[in-house]
Amino acid sequence: MVRRSLPIVVALLPPCTVPAGSHRSAADRVFAPPALAVGGEIYPGLVLDLSSLDLEEIGNALSDQTDYEHRWLINPQTGEIAFWTADTGIDGQTPVDLDDLDLVCIDPLPSWVWYQDMADFAETITDERAGRRLARAIQGKGAFRRFKDELRDEYPDLLPAWYAFRDVRARRRAVQWLADNSLIDDDAASRFLAGHPDPDLP
Repeated sequence: MVRRSLPIVVALLPPCTVPAGSHRSAADRVFAPPALAVGGEIYPGLVLDLSSLDLEEIGNALSDQTDYEHRWLINPQTGEIAFWTADTGIDGQTPVDLDDLDLVCIDPLPSWVWYQDMADFAETITDERAGRRLARAIQGKGAFRRFKDELRDEYPDLLPAWYAFRDVRARRRAVQWLADNSLIDDDAASRFLAGHPDPDLP
């Protein structure tokens, strides 16, 4: 079995003053100091308790590729996740500008990051025939849908393994994102990442 390391892809984001859709290059990244700045306020040494955070929800936010005007946000003091749209704000009723919220934006990672999970899964499973078919399924536009359909229709026995593989990687990316935005302690992040490798695949 070939074990691949998870691609290191993170997004370092300021509070929600960055226009939706904008992206920083690696050369533009500024690594945050121990103090967290949110909405003009400084919270020295503020970190969240990793065990209290919803990593699945943060992972979902990082993988959200839908194109309508919305943002996923996290409260840097409580870790609570909020969903904002231009029309309904964060309470589902009242429009509010992102600049007025002391929340940190969770911008999605590029789609190729999540595509790589499918490619790695197809290459790593021991069933060579299934691996070849899955690899073909992800060629070209519509790869995500075809991969899902191929698993569901032809290899349903592999679905639990895929879900476990996908979810572990999503949680690791969530923790990496939290650490790179100084929202959690670096040591806690390192322990989590080391303790959650890719699962063995059938």
